[in-house]
Amino acid sequence: MSRTYSFKQVQILPVTPAVAWQFFSDPANLARITPPDLGFRVISLYHGNHIYPGQLIEYKVSPVAGISFYWMTEITHVKELEYFVDEQRYGPYSLWHHQHHFREVPQGVEMTDIVHYRIPFSFLGDIANSLFVKRRLQHIFEYRRKITETIFQ
Repeated sequence: MSRTYSFKQVQILPVTPAVAWQFFSDPANLARITPPDLGFRVISLYHGNHIYPGQLIEYKVSPVAGISFYWMTEITHVKELEYFVDEQRYGPYSLWHHQHHFREVPQGVEMTDIVHYRIPFSFLGDIANSLFVKRRLQHIFEYRRKITETIFQ
């Protein structure tokens, strides 16, 4: 079995909690905050406009050499204006658990992402994480940080 990896990113956005929540709880904005080189697109037809527990969202993503993967996540937990959690139900990881936390601070909203993930293929997944998966995820979240700074300036 491969290891479970995790990372955390914290960012301050100069907006109200309601503005941050409205933006990040709308699945249509996922593609907007994902690097274009991933070929990310939401493909589910009936996912709704705002997150809710039990919601399934389907995507296509091309993270490696233009190879397209199907990915389905479920929104498992929601506390409006405070946090939500998405978990992979089908896709490239053997585990994907992504927490999105929002906390009001004097400068606006502190947004924290906490991700736990595991790559399939036992020790080969661990090698893949060391060689490229970890860096790719860091690239995705750094892009999100930069693009949200631009969106909310």
